[in-house]
Amino acid sequence: MQASSTSASKPAHALPSYLNAHDLGPWGNYLQQVDRVTPYLGSLARWVETLKRPKRILIVDVPIELDNGTIAHFEGYRVQHNLSRGPGKGGVRFHQDVTLSEVMALSAWMSVKNAAVNVPYGGAKGGIRVDPKTLTRGELERLTRRYTSEIGMMIGPSKDIPAPDVNTNGQIMAWMMDTYSMNTGATSTGVVTGKPVDLGGSLGRVEATGRGVFTVGVEAAKLTGLAIQGARVAVQGFGNVGGTAGKLFADAGAIVVAVQDHTGSIYNAKGFDVPALLEHVGNTGGVGGFKGGDKLKNEEFWGVDCDILIPAALEGQITAKNAGKIKAKMVIEGANGPTTPEADDILNDKGVLVMPDVIANAGGVTVSYFEWVQDFSSFFWTEDEINARLVRIMQEAFAGIWQVAQENKVSLRTATFIVACKRILHAREMRGLYP
Repeated sequence: MQASSTSASKPAHALPSYLNAHDLGPWGNYLQQVDRVTPYLGSLARWVETLKRPKRILIVDVPIELDNGTIAHFEGYRVQHNLSRGPGKGGVRFHQDVTLSEVMALSAWMSVKNAAVNVPYGGAKGGIRVDPKTLTRGELERLTRRYTSEIGMMIGPSKDIPAPDVNTNGQIMAWMMDTYSMNTGATSTGVVTGKPVDLGGSLGRVEATGRGVFTVGVEAAKLTGLAIQGARVAVQGFGNVGGTAGKLFADAGAIVVAVQDHTGSIYNAKGFDVPALLEHVGNTGGVGGFKGGDKLKNEEFWGVDCDILIPAALEGQITAKNAGKIKAKMVIEGANGPTTPEADDILNDKGVLVMPDVIANAGGVTVSYFEWVQDFSSFFWTEDEINARLVRIMQEAFAGIWQVAQENKVSLRTATFIVACKRILHAREMRGLYP
């Protein structure tokens, strides 16, 4: 079936029957990004359709018994986008609005992200349509274990390695690792990453994504002449990613002036006491009600006077409706897919430098790679070693992408896709088609 990704003006794509051709969701955004990179792929362009088709998709029913004795059913997914460069790697999110289109796009962005920092993984992603806040701890454990069993034939230390994502954490990964181990008859710490340190997790993993956001932000600031000391920073989402990035920028002398999350938006022109704000979030679950700043209307957050904007929540947050309000000189994407292609164009026309998710938030998967390596060797590194290796990999990857952007006069997002897609398709070409 031939249909347009968004409109008649866009190139046609062969769409699978299970997607709505008139509303492709996040997958449609990803397809547009592939279209933009295709002219730069040279002879590898003959393989580009590989990028537009996930290798494998599993949709599962996840039934559990609730504490009140009733049976509840939840819809679960695991998508492996591309495995040409290695086993699948990507998180699992628990969210009531998860869709197949979203998981497909996230798995594809993982393929690009892993290739961009040159770790030997393909891209994968998983999710369950559930609001975990409505479940008890026992129900959440049963849901996690049943989901792990249902996708068990797809995952494994050398096949596909899940990790935490939205509303999942080290405890969820511990349950997943234990369930897989029970089903295979041997403890397998390497089946997931983002585990508690006591179960084979890595030091530095929780802060890794935020540290990566900070690292590429500092590198870009050096190249553009933006001083971090005194720079005003606005952060959407103040959890592991946004909170860590905000703290690191504040420690470097920047001023965090605005923060938004699902509990509201707050503003302080003089800058927040970031440690106190992080403590408040840890105690209450969000930034709402923090006394160290003024309440801000959510729609006003995007127009805050700042130098650096860090969207670190969910995808699709910066759109054609609010991109024009943004005053930041630099946007560093801590979340996956927070900027739509239309908003990308608006920001580019305004001269805003966008640090794309596929490089900016790759710190998490980089340290997940370190964790996987440590699990295989049963030899663990110090946190200083991990952070030093993370910073080196992020700096080298960013330098290469910056050079490609300058040579081709394209955005950093397109440059990242050029670097990553060439690596993916070159691997595909060298491996050939079997049989």
